[in-house]
Order: sequence, then C-alpha cells, then structure tokens
Amino acid sequence: MYVPIVLVVLVVMFLASAIRVLNEYERGVIFRLGRILNVKGPGLIILIPVIDRMVKVDMRTITMDVPPQDVITRDNVSIKVNAVVYFRVMDANSAVIQVENYLYATSQLSQTTLRSVCGQVELDELLSEREKINLQLQEFLDRSTDPWGIKVSLVEVKHIDLPEEMKRAMAKQAEAERERRAKIISAEGEFQAAQKLIEAAALMRTQPISVQLRYLQTLSQIASENNSTTVFPVPIEMFSHFIKEKE
Repeated sequence: MYVPIVLVVLVVMFLASAIRVLNEYERGVIFRLGRILNVKGPGLIILIPVIDRMVKVDMRTITMDVPPQDVITRDNVSIKVNAVVYFRVMDANSAVIQVENYLYATSQLSQTTLRSVCGQVELDELLSEREKINLQLQEFLDRSTDPWGIKVSLVEVKHIDLPEEMKRAMAKQAEAERERRAKIISAEGEFQAAQKLIEAAALMRTQPISVQLRYLQTLSQIASENNSTTVFPVPIEMFSHFIKEKE
C-alpha cells in the first residue's frame, strides 16, 4: 500500500523538477552538466532533473533608474544628475554567459557613463542641449553592452540639481536678459512709430487739407470723451478757402 504512494510522490517530484513553462516574453538558457546546451522557449520545457539547469531571462524592455550622481562639469560646477535607461536583452545566451549579472552590470555602467559624459561638457550645454547629451549616453552604453547581448534603446537625463548660489546667479542672468529684450522691443517700437510719423508728415505736406481734417477729427474725439466744454483756437487757414470763394 505504501509503495504506490511513494511511487506517486516520486513521480510528482520528478515532474515538478523536470517541467518548466516559459511565458511569451521569456527565454530559458539550458545548461547540461555545466555546459551550455541551447536557448529554449517560450512554452513547455522538459529538463532532466539534477543534470539540466535553466536560467530564465526576461526579453522585455527594462526600465532602470540611474541614482543621482555627483558630477563636476567642465566649467567646474558641482551638480547632481540622475537619468533613466531603457534596454532589453536581444541575446539571452550572451546575457547569461558573457556577464555575471547583466542587470547589475548595466546599472553600474550607466552610473559611470553618466558621470563621464556630463563631466565633459559645460553647465550651459548640459542644460540647453539635453537631447545631444541623451544621444551620447545612449550610443556609449549601447556600444559597451553589445557584447552582453543587450540593446540600449533610450537614455533620458531626468533631473539636474544645481547649487543654490548657481540658481540665484542664473535667475539674475535670466532677469537681466528679459530686461534687455524688453528695452530692445521698446526701442524698436519707438523707431517704427517715428518712421510712421515721418511718413505721415510727408504725406500731409503734399495735401494741406489733411491737416485741417485731422484737426477737426481730434476736436470730435475730445468732445465725445469729455462732458465739460472745451475751447480750442481755430486756425484762420481753415477759413481761407471759404473767404476766397466769397470774394
């Protein structure tokens, strides 16, 4: 009676250690007696207990945060920079054989690369040319991780933490720049207005009656805007035309 039960238990334990199921996004690197056999998956995988060993590898894109790194830029400004790296395993075989822990190795390489690339540029370039810095980081990491079977698809610098004195200096610089632009725009507006006045004066010089019409229009506007009585002297030139007709 006990023999069938023991046999059933042994069969269940054998199947539990021999059968593996891999998802669509997983691959299994099979080792047989310590030697690489092949890469299997997805689906049902049959292993020989004790003899075979499987290392599971996730083939999806992995998002890895790079912790803040202390960086001294080329113009000797001390800052903290963090980033995010997007990568995926393209060759499960290389990811297992060529490096001990590809996640840890990629994380460490990302940190050193971030410090190296950001330390080679000035602060203004780091702030204004973020896309260029991201591309440099991505190309360097992708080239370095290629022997591990890893493809780095994107690197983004997330945040740049500046010292307080640098923030105050940049705020003053930005305020001065805004004041400079405002003065330039105001001067350009006055210059254009002066040009228009000169053109208007030249046109009125050719048509003297336009001066009188403008004078009457100004009187009409003042009368409509104020309730009080306003007395304006009327130039005699306005009546010269009527005087000539009467004579």
